[in-house]
Amino acid sequence: MRVSQQLSATADTPPAHTKRRTGQFFSAIDRAVGGSVEIIAALLVLTEVVLLTSGIVARYVLHSPLTWSDEFASLLFLWLAMFGAVVALRRGEHMRMSSLVSRMKPETAALFEAISIIAALTFLLLIIVPAYDSAENDAIMTLPATGLSMLWRTAALPIGAALMALSAVVRLVNTAKLLTALKAMLVCVAIGGVLFLSKSRLADLGSLNLLIFFVVLMGGAVLAGVPIAFSFGLSTLAYLTLTTSTPSDILVGRMAEGMSHLILLSVPLFVFLGLLIEMTGMAQRLIAFLVALLGHTRGGLSYVLIGAMYLVSGISGSKAADMAAIAPALFPEMRKQGCEPGELVALLSASGAQTETIPPSLVLITIGSVTGVSITALFTGGIVPAVVVGFLLCGMVWFRNRKAVIATVAKADSKTIVRTFIVALPAIFLPFLIRFAVVEGIATATEVSTIGIAYSVVAGLLIYRQFKWKRIYPMLVDSASLSGAILLIIGAATGMAWALTQSGFSDALAQAAQILPGGKWGFLAASIGGFIVLGSVLEGIPAVVLFGPLLFPVAQTVGVHEVHYAMVVILSMGIGLFMPPFGVGYYSACAVGKVNPNEGVGPMVRYALALFAGVVIIALVPWFSTGFLK
Repeated sequence: MRVSQQLSATADTPPAHTKRRTGQFFSAIDRAVGGSVEIIAALLVLTEVVLLTSGIVARYVLHSPLTWSDEFASLLFLWLAMFGAVVALRRGEHMRMSSLVSRMKPETAALFEAISIIAALTFLLLIIVPAYDSAENDAIMTLPATGLSMLWRTAALPIGAALMALSAVVRLVNTAKLLTALKAMLVCVAIGGVLFLSKSRLADLGSLNLLIFFVVLMGGAVLAGVPIAFSFGLSTLAYLTLTTSTPSDILVGRMAEGMSHLILLSVPLFVFLGLLIEMTGMAQRLIAFLVALLGHTRGGLSYVLIGAMYLVSGISGSKAADMAAIAPALFPEMRKQGCEPGELVALLSASGAQTETIPPSLVLITIGSVTGVSITALFTGGIVPAVVVGFLLCGMVWFRNRKAVIATVAKADSKTIVRTFIVALPAIFLPFLIRFAVVEGIATATEVSTIGIAYSVVAGLLIYRQFKWKRIYPMLVDSASLSGAILLIIGAATGMAWALTQSGFSDALAQAAQILPGGKWGFLAASIGGFIVLGSVLEGIPAVVLFGPLLFPVAQTVGVHEVHYAMVVILSMGIGLFMPPFGVGYYSACAVGKVNPNEGVGPMVRYALALFAGVVIIALVPWFSTGFLK
């Protein structure tokens, strides 16, 4: 036994000097390549802000539109998406389901971590050549306004894939022991080998292949902790390669199309805007006003939390960022008043789910991008449903606190309320400015993000005098990283949705939906249940991109308004996203609030009942979603 353990340790751990030299070599590569990519990604975000702002000024102020600005911004956008995805992979920030892996023993968890890296690396290596071929085919085409070759745009795909592959190799070397990496490779090779050797049999299985590749393979990859984007991409690529004659470069082309839709350019810009709001102190001013207004009531700070999440939600592009802007300012005082930690994190999670429909939510923008539903209509339709669910959450807060013994808080006098309101007014005005500009057609969802950025910079410099120039570069890199992770998922899910459509799955799904008992109400009930599950496993944006193009036409067929259906879908996904034990959003709330996840499970179940009641009410009363549409 001792000899066996010693041999195992020797195989798993190279000599110290060899390991040290290897680690130093790959760390040097990581610093050189990763640092350069971060600089380029930050510059791309900044360039996009300047380009779109210049376009707005030229059109509205100088009355001389720049015909090339949108085209050039679109060209750079694909580079931003790919370089951002590289940064996210290097940092380990790609969206993934880690709930199961986190509960494993350290040795087993390390094995699955290595498997996830190798799976991502496999997909990247398999698409580099098709991405190069796709870029080479586009070289003969030119962009109409600038006259530039399309190669300048599509070259981002093979270069980005190669850089991500390099980052994956570095990450594997730096995080996994040798024996663990070899075991992980053996597992991946075994799965791939079984599928490859079964190619002739798979061709005869027909639609059963959808179950094999998009339920078993993809589901297994997601549960194993493989980042969602690579789980989507790898399962789709395996399906097309092993069961069809479709060239791989078509999948790459679909991915590029999904990632580079101009409306999605608002993703990195809204992420950057959210970081600006936190850095300039605007979120803190909002909270101070709400505390002065409601803090003295029983459970008052809980109402403040719900209201603050309503006001700032959706601007940052990240629920974690929304919660991080609010929780640190409220939780200490709420604890002093006697609120239990589990109650705090449950309410924070529930308010995160409640505010998923509030514009300019990136989920709304994504739905508009992949389904063709008007962004303006979605922004208009998302406000009232969040209010309805918010009232139900407030009702649960009242019920939970009606007999609670809390510390007495002095009621703020009218002068304090007026003063905090005046101080917070510029911050309060920003969310309404953004929503008004889009809803009234003054600016597109992409353009209005730059208006918000300019407004926040001016407010931070001249009004609040809280602007830290040293934080701009890290904020730009963070914006690129989060955006790259989101956009790569959208690209991979677009390719998967196309493959499912080509297989005839969408037609079968439409037929199945039409024969559900209860007509449109049966369809809505099935959608609520299905998207709660999808929200817990795939999160919001991946689930929307994958199933939106398939289900929204079905909703229209059975008589459900597309905006009404969008609200039902988003709120249902929000429940899954923030509901333990699988909801990633719940664990983000626990991390932000520094609360043990076990403490919030019980309270979260109660708040989830209020959320579910809200979804049912929104589903039964379409007016809440469509009543204010023009």
